[in-house]
Amino acid sequence: VQLQASGGGLVQAGGSLRLSCVASGRTFSVYYGLGWFRQAPGKEREFVASISRRDTSTNYAASVKGRFTISRDNAQNTVYLQMNSLKPEDTAVYYCAAAPRASPFIDEYIYWGQGTQVTVSS
Repeated sequence: VQLQASGGGLVQAGGSLRLSCVASGRTFSVYYGLGWFRQAPGKEREFVASISRRDTSTNYAASVKGRFTISRDNAQNTVYLQMNSLKPEDTAVYYCAAAPRASPFIDEYIYWGQGTQVTVSS
């Protein structure tokens, strides 16, 4: 499975971005969970959001809940992260990942995209 993330960029505080992650090599039908993680300079990679396949239930980190929305299109093998009301502290490299089940735990994710940079200016 290859995951290709895109959609990052530079945005002012309060703005929005939508990240996309397309999977190739194997369909989403095999994997139940998709997630987004982020890593800021000098910090550990952290959970942002996840979505299951079976019931599309979602889970969010407290820091992004109410501002970010994760969604998926299984027919297009794509997962999205809509980010609104962005803050400078959201600045990081954002990674998409796939796991046997939706989870906030990084160790459960098997496949990772290459990351896309999101920079929020104040």
